[in-house]
Amino acid sequence: MPQPAAGASLARARPDIRHKPMKTQKTSSFPSRLRPASAVVLSLFAGVGAWAAPGGNSAPTLVAEVEFNDTFLQQPGGARIDASRFNKGNVALPGNYRAELYVNQVWLGRAEVTMRQVGEDSRNVQPCFDRAAIERMGVDLARLSPEASARLDTGCVSLPDLIPDATASFDNGEQRLDVSVPQIAMSRSARGYVDPKYWDEGVTAARLQYNANVYHSDSSGISTTQSYVGVNAGLNFGGWRFRHLGNLTHGDVEGTRYQSVQTNLQRSIAPIRSQLIIGDAFTDGTLFDSFGFRGVQIASDDRMYPESQRGYAPVVHGIANSNARVQVRQGGNTIYETTVAPGAFEINDLYPTGYGGDLEVVVTEADGSVHTSRVPYAAAVNALRPGVTRYSVTVGQYRNTSIQSRPMLMQATVQHGISNMLTGYGGVIAAQDYTAVMGGGALNTDFGAFGADVTQAWTNLQNAPNRSGQSMRLSYSKLVAPTNTNLTLAAYRYSSSGYLSMTDAMALRDLDQRGLGPGTFLGGIQRGRLQVTINQMLPQGYGSFYLSGSTQNYWNRGGSDTQFQAGYNNSYKRINYGVSASRQFNVGSGKWDTRVMLNVGIPLGKGQHAPYSMTSLSHDSTGGTSLQETVTGTLGQDSAFTYGVNAGYTGGGDTRDAATVGANVGYVSPMATMTASASKGRDFSQAGLGISGGIVAYAGGVAFTPTVGDTMAIIEAKDAAGARLANGSGLRVDPWGHAVVPTLTPFATNQIEIDPKGLPMSVELKTTQQNVAPTAGAIVKMKFETDNPGRAALLRANRPDGKPLPFGAEVFDAQGQSVGTVAQGGRIIARGLKTDAGQLSVKWGRAVAEACKLDYVLPKLEKDANASYQTVEAVCR
Repeated sequence: MPQPAAGASLARARPDIRHKPMKTQKTSSFPSRLRPASAVVLSLFAGVGAWAAPGGNSAPTLVAEVEFNDTFLQQPGGARIDASRFNKGNVALPGNYRAELYVNQVWLGRAEVTMRQVGEDSRNVQPCFDRAAIERMGVDLARLSPEASARLDTGCVSLPDLIPDATASFDNGEQRLDVSVPQIAMSRSARGYVDPKYWDEGVTAARLQYNANVYHSDSSGISTTQSYVGVNAGLNFGGWRFRHLGNLTHGDVEGTRYQSVQTNLQRSIAPIRSQLIIGDAFTDGTLFDSFGFRGVQIASDDRMYPESQRGYAPVVHGIANSNARVQVRQGGNTIYETTVAPGAFEINDLYPTGYGGDLEVVVTEADGSVHTSRVPYAAAVNALRPGVTRYSVTVGQYRNTSIQSRPMLMQATVQHGISNMLTGYGGVIAAQDYTAVMGGGALNTDFGAFGADVTQAWTNLQNAPNRSGQSMRLSYSKLVAPTNTNLTLAAYRYSSSGYLSMTDAMALRDLDQRGLGPGTFLGGIQRGRLQVTINQMLPQGYGSFYLSGSTQNYWNRGGSDTQFQAGYNNSYKRINYGVSASRQFNVGSGKWDTRVMLNVGIPLGKGQHAPYSMTSLSHDSTGGTSLQETVTGTLGQDSAFTYGVNAGYTGGGDTRDAATVGANVGYVSPMATMTASASKGRDFSQAGLGISGGIVAYAGGVAFTPTVGDTMAIIEAKDAAGARLANGSGLRVDPWGHAVVPTLTPFATNQIEIDPKGLPMSVELKTTQQNVAPTAGAIVKMKFETDNPGRAALLRANRPDGKPLPFGAEVFDAQGQSVGTVAQGGRIIARGLKTDAGQLSVKWGRAVAEACKLDYVLPKLEKDANASYQTVEAVCR
């Protein structure tokens, strides 16, 4: 592939600049560290890009050769310099280039670009396109004229010859092709759309995400230690993803136990916008309640549609009175565990195991008390766009750790958008001794989205009467624009006494097969259930309000289960305050507990690392009251170090008056995240340690990361250790030239950018930005080329008569390569010096007298000196 020629800026058309018609292709402006310093100097007085359209759009093909008026650079009575070398554009050589393709300022991936000479002028080299290239750019071939279509069949054609008013400009410095095509000639596609044939499956790699913590407490003379290690391991090969999710727990009483949450093999199937899963997983819970299975599932994947066509996931809110351990469970499996500081907490990064099934949140306080709450987790109203179809087919064994049997099952669901207003959906479950059929629809109106469906279920029992019944569900979802009320989900379900869900039926069937009878069924047979999730933004200055909760009653036992989290938040100047309430079940006492908390937050300063004070006052249904004061803050670059100290007082109700003190710290290193906490009260003490992070191994080596996502990128940037990645706080290239960007959006354009700030002056990045559209679970490799041209120095040079060298004069090394330009006061920023001592040439004209030579000797390179320019005094003779 031809190498790009050295580039220079073009001048804007001005009265003092004379024009000569010529053709050229676009050249870009010169970002720091990636372009010759001479172009930067001239761009200051000449401007950049006569071809540039308003707003930075692609340029027309025809521009002008320019001639600079060099009197702008001449000092009074000083020597004139020859600026003619900047009169011509950055002409690429004919050939094939691998470049980033942008169409109407939207990135479409990397593409093969053919540059062809037009006519006899060797400087007139233009991009040309064949039929495949035109299709990739999204041009509607049916809108081309018959003559243009015929020309496409003859080979590579210039874009303006195919589409009127279309332009193509190639930046060979950035290796980027910018194409502008009138919208009338483009195919219609949704915003954010990336053609599936350009999705990147990634490289073969192994990955491990881990989360480990140890929690020790002494309460009332009883000492307990509990430890937890959660792992999410995987292997990528081609388009296949092997995943295993599990956790190892150890306790003084229960001993050591490993729980396998799920193990499966999965891959994306682009032609049908679906995911194939083989192994352990969960059904999606869109129509029927979610449950675990071991088998095969193929289902629509909304992530394969553009972001503008997608859709819900819950956020867990709670309250902790101390340095507490929080576990999140779903379907009997622990899917998340962490340690939180005193006060209100929020968990918004749960690993998805299914789209349905309530979450059980268990908060274990430092004194050993346990509080449990439930968070409704159900899909919103099932409305789809017209013509869109979602489906899911699952075949395998029912999987639930709380029962012994593994009955075979089949579940199939389908949803289809019939019109703008109406969506129809239905499904069937066929399992051993259980069958369920459901049907319904969703209506999209100006008043919101309404959904209604009916499920008929039959359950066969060997030692008890068979059961059959119906369950009817009404649901509603609406964003009320005038009041800015987001009613995410409001649903009511009524079930007859004979109706059983899949989960209840399998539990009852398991008891029946063991001869225990339905009377031993500890679960409640649901009768009615109401759930609501509301987020309300109040008028300016009045804050916001949220409510999430559910209530349900049962056929086989009295009373209602009610759980909710509600809160109000606002601010006054720099003071933040809020009120939150929750109702949750206390496992220790077997009673429901209602709590109300007032929070007031005040920043203790204005700097980046200023501490933040949070005061919390809470009151529970037993009459107990607690007061907590917490001060938190961050330290270090990228705020990698976090700390918190807290003190509290509890009294009243069923508890004795007691004071507590505690502290917690955290550090996000380039390789892992570490946490520690400790607290002490009247009758207890607590200490905890935690570490989390990830490891990615591939053919190019091993990379460590403090955080891990499902879809990631491995960055290779040789000699760029310490460079920061703009894709996340604290992400930096490690000493071995690797970095991991842990969270990419699958099937969409992701921009990866390296900030060269902090790099050694001798290292240059050939490009600082790349784009990629990975498939789900992919680990893509992105190589950023670096160049180490030599040392850099700041030379202060004068002529023998003591006068400074002419501003703008160019500086060359012994091989005739440009290494810099004379700036103000005779200063020269020289880069790419191959030797520590040598001779440079300075030229400001074509005559022999308009040049001189200067000898330089660079100081010995100290250990830390490579981060800045070396300063040298010299005389040009």
